Amino acid sequence: MNFKTFNFNTMNLFIKTLLLAISLSVATPLLAHSDHDHGHGEEEEHEEPEFEKGPHNGRLLEKGHFAVELAIFEQGVPPEYRAWATLDGKAIKPGDWKLEVKLTRLGGKTDSFRFAPQQDFLRGQGVVEEPHSFDVSVTATHGKERYHWDFDSYEGRLEVPTKLAKASGLTTAIAGKGVLQERIKLYGNIVADPLRLSHIQARYPGLIRSVKPTIGMRVKAGDVLATVESNESLREYPLLSPIDGTVVERHANAGEFSADRVLFSILDERVLELHLQAFPTDAANVKNGQAIEISANGQTASTKIEYITPRHGDTPTLEVHAPVDNSAGNWVPNQAVEGWVDIAETPVAVRVENRALQSFRDWQVVFMKVKNTYEIRPLELGRSDGIYTEVLSGLNAGDEYVVENAYVLKADLEKSGASHDH
Repeated sequence: MNFKTFNFNTMNLFIKTLLLAISLSVATPLLAHSDHDHGHGEEEEHEEPEFEKGPHNGRLLEKGHFAVELAIFEQGVPPEYRAWATLDGKAIKPGDWKLEVKLTRLGGKTDSFRFAPQQDFLRGQGVVEEPHSFDVSVTATHGKERYHWDFDSYEGRLEVPTKLAKASGLTTAIAGKGVLQERIKLYGNIVADPLRLSHIQARYPGLIRSVKPTIGMRVKAGDVLATVESNESLREYPLLSPIDGTVVERHANAGEFSADRVLFSILDERVLELHLQAFPTDAANVKNGQAIEISANGQTASTKIEYITPRHGDTPTLEVHAPVDNSAGNWVPNQAVEGWVDIAETPVAVRVENRALQSFRDWQVVFMKVKNTYEIRPLELGRSDGIYTEVLSGLNAGDEYVVENAYVLKADLEKSGASHDH
């Protein structure tokens, strides 16, 4: 890639990212404020909510002379609903009225809460799981009267048009079951495969009359490399290449005597050989047939262990051998590489790609996607193999989540000033 092309592509990516940030902050404002008090006495620099608050800092719901204050309380306890009711401004005893709350989350999941009397309020039975972002349905009963309210309470949610998401490189994956690979890291290098290196000598010693290829030239099986005049018959015969490959050594010139030396070395570099060193601490876990992923200079390739031999020298190590497909010409002999060897597999019910994970507030999150809507999902994480991580809770199999460029969505949430202190 030349310098001008590089600058153009870099500038193009910068402009797309900038347009996404502007669009998210202006055209599609973040709905990041919730109904409940997350603070602990600190001032929060974000917009005041559009709903009226009651004396307990909860949302005030009114129908005529009847009113309910609904709040999420989480000081010293897991988040829970608490509610107070009044009639004509006078408090109603907790045992004299009933309340039900239904939450519908992005993706259609619903949580229902019943309430029980406690002190001077009704207490919701169950934890209000994060994120506190949902459509809320509230039904209160007092005497023979029923009261109902519907409202939305979103946080960590934003809208991104399809075209803008595509232009900004937002890609997604589906959470689901899979395996975590237990891997060990080994170091080594790629060498020429001795089974694919051919050394050519003259069949009958004599005078070399002509030589065709030079070092670095590619030849095919059957191509003439040189002609030699036999000392015995004084007749010329051709030296033919036995394989397809590249001439890596040439020790022949016209007018020289061939003797019994090697005249040409030809390497078929379409398949090379991987050598990795395994120390005693790892040697017990390395076995034939295990998968290997190698990398160097931004290139990666996959292969499997073909055989294992003791390594020559003073150090007590084993040498792992594996073929490397080099049909694309990405690898060269004597290239240093690192290899990850899969030594065990652990099945998990739900896993996500590590690239999708973002630190947000005091959580590890991914951004769940439903149509054009994106929302944070705080996760409880389990084991990881460096590429995938097990999800214990917070995301279900089948949920779609953002993998590439999730940091742009995170940046917009942080820029909005939304905070949620615990």
